[in-house]
Amino acid sequence: MQDQALYTGIWVSKDGSLRQELLPGGRYDESQGCPGQNRTGNYIITGNHIDYRDDSGRLAYGYFKNGALYHIRMILYREQPTAPIRLFEAATTVAEQDR
Repeated sequence: MQDQALYTGIWVSKDGSLRQELLPGGRYDESQGCPGQNRTGNYIITGNHIDYRDDSGRLAYGYFKNGALYHIRMILYREQPTAPIRLFEAATTVAEQDR
């Protein structure tokens, strides 16, 4: 479970065609560029190795190396979350610019 916490989050291919969210608790959601190519399932991480079993029973695996996830001939990179803009801060910034 400790290994899992290091890797939870959203992983995306460089071209954006594959997007995978590793959820806490061992579930994942995956979407590919084509409609109908979405998958959900379970995953287990041991060290830097990840095993997948989608809800239809299909198996896959991958591994983490140098901050990337290597999965089915693709390299996924962790998506960096964007900080939410707070309305008060945005209004204050605009008001300061108007002075």
